[in-house]
Parts: sequence; C-alpha cells; structure tokens
Amino acid sequence: MLDILWRAIAIGIGATALMDIWAIFLHKAFGQPRPNWAPVGRWVWHLGDKVFHDDIGDAAPYAHELVLGWAFHYFVGIVYGIILVLLAGSGWLAAPTFLPAFILGIVTVGAGWFLLAPGLGAGWAASKRPNPMRIRALNLIAHTVFALGLWGSALLIR
Repeated sequence: MLDILWRAIAIGIGATALMDIWAIFLHKAFGQPRPNWAPVGRWVWHLGDKVFHDDIGDAAPYAHELVLGWAFHYFVGIVYGIILVLLAGSGWLAAPTFLPAFILGIVTVGAGWFLLAPGLGAGWAASKRPNPMRIRALNLIAHTVFALGLWGSALLIR
C-alpha cells in the first residue's frame, strides 16, 4: 500500500512539473506571463479568515507567500495524483491509460475556476478579468498538459 502511495505522489509531482515546464515554454515562445504563485500563497495564508476576496492584493501580505504558493501548487498536484490512483485503481498503475488522467485533468479545472479564481478576486472562471475566455482556454490547455503529465509519469514509474 505504501508503494502505491509513493507512486501516486510521484505521479502528482511529475504532472505538476510538466505543467510548470509548459508555462516556461509559453513564456519563452509566446511571451505569456509566467504564473505568479505569491497571490495563491497569500490566499492560502488567509484561508482561515476568508475564502473569497474582492482582490487578494488588498489582503495583508505574508512574508513567505511565494514559497507557500509554490508549496500549495505542488501539494494540490500530489493530491490530484493520489485521487487519480484511488479512482482508477492500482491496476491502472500497472497499465496506465490516458483517459482517466484526462478526465481528472479536465475536472480539476473546476477547482481553479470555482474556488481559486473567485478566492483571489478574479470572479467565477476569471469572469472579472478583461480576457476571461483566453484565461479559460489556457486553463483547459494547461490541465490537459497536467493530464499528460499524470499519464506520462505513471508510464515512467510503472
């Protein structure tokens, strides 16, 4: 059982790392701004007080919010890796297929759209941003890359 847990953790880390590599590629190739995890860290720091902010920038700063944001980003990726293995079963680890990873990857967009975005003050599915459709499309693509990372990491460690 412990072996399965460690593999699920590795799958989550691998998928999150691939998503970060994708963000670096978008930045270098197309000038897309890289994700800033500091506001996420500030949001996590204030979760005990408030979940949804009008603007997370108005919340009191936290000295280590960037580190906390990065840690939370990888923590969530690990949790998703564990959820995938729990839902797909240990048999999936022996013969990983893309479909379960893809379904989970797309479903996880909902956490960003309906929890994180409004939590930061961006509105439901980034509706308060000037370019919500572009953000949503980039979210779907990034989570597809995450799904490829889940599947690819599982293939690498099987």
